Amino acid sequence: MGGPALTVIGAERAAIAAGLPRAEAQYLLQALLGVSRAWLIAHDSDALDAVDPAMSARFHDWLARRLDGEPLAYLTGVKEFFGLMLRVTPDTLIPRPDTEVLVAWALERLADRSGASTPRVVDLGTGTGAIALAIQSRRPDVEVRMVDFSVAALAVAQDNARRLGLPVEGHLGSWYEALAGQSAFDLIVSNPPYVAGDDHHLDALKHEPRSALTPEGDGLADLRHLIEEAPPRLRPDGWLLLEHGFDQADAVAAMLRARGFVDVETRRDLGDQPRATGGRWAG
Repeated sequence: MGGPALTVIGAERAAIAAGLPRAEAQYLLQALLGVSRAWLIAHDSDALDAVDPAMSARFHDWLARRLDGEPLAYLTGVKEFFGLMLRVTPDTLIPRPDTEVLVAWALERLADRSGASTPRVVDLGTGTGAIALAIQSRRPDVEVRMVDFSVAALAVAQDNARRLGLPVEGHLGSWYEALAGQSAFDLIVSNPPYVAGDDHHLDALKHEPRSALTPEGDGLADLRHLIEEAPPRLRPDGWLLLEHGFDQADAVAAMLRARGFVDVETRRDLGDQPRATGGRWAG
């Protein structure tokens, strides 16, 4: 015979005893059950399997995976970014709130664009499509493209575009190679891999695709390539905006200036760390 039914409060206590902070234990249960925190409190004596006969087993599976460091976004399969609910998988980097500074900056630059032609934007290394879709959601009059070299990641991005009803076109390939034959852009944005290959923080990110986190070496290889090859893909006065590590702002700014970009500037993230640097191509 089985033991007593696992209740909501019993599951919360089990998660806490296993090592999760109380707030995270509650959040895991909210995500698992698809309910609010108020519901958890009001139904704390309910048996998990009363909600779904397989819920107790799913709870133990999620708890074990979370204790192993697997991000909750991979367990739930979704992550909110810039007001959009995006599907995520282990093939994609999980969108971070700090990347929203890049979207806000892109929207500022687009507000400055005027003229008869439709502004064109491309998001390189799109992953879930977060940046491209966020821009398109706020500027439906802009033509937005997204690029990724991963077939699986681009499929996730295109699925997110379809679900959200956003007409962003995807291109498969490595960086600018995927844009052969395309007209120049008013704005190029990217959150490329930038973590140094020997950075100890990678150990805590073992569940996310390594290729989306680091280009190995000093972490600057992809940023360097994006800067060096950008000018032929930009319209006059077009902008290149790049996310980078908190300690890479000076290096990125120097590379932009050396390549001939002007009005080089760095923006800070929610934690007040230098997170994105960009410049204008005068043409």
